[in-house]
Amino acid sequence: NLAACYRLIALYGWDDLVFTHISARVPNTEDEFLINPYGLLFEEITASSLVKVNQAGEKVSSSEFDINPAGFTIHSAVHEARSDAHCVIHLHTSDGVAVSTQQQGLL
Repeated sequence: NLAACYRLIALYGWDDLVFTHISARVPNTEDEFLINPYGLLFEEITASSLVKVNQAGEKVSSSEFDINPAGFTIHSAVHEARSDAHCVIHLHTSDGVAVSTQQQGLL
């Protein structure tokens, strides 16, 4: 499901090269998450390329891929604060960037 989410975001043009992320809590765990491998475009991500990390962003299973530790920082904070947040999505869509530059923000 997470790999499909990455590909859908790419399909809709909501990705930002390799600088946005989606993370998902691994079912039946408290502090294991899946995140994209650093350097792959969203349309290249497959279920087998996802990287399993712990709350600190350290790999907990073997993977030929690394992750962007800074990219997981926001996600780990949300996952830690909200155990009910099974998935965290951080995007830089054109619309979102435009709204964030307005002095009033989102009205």
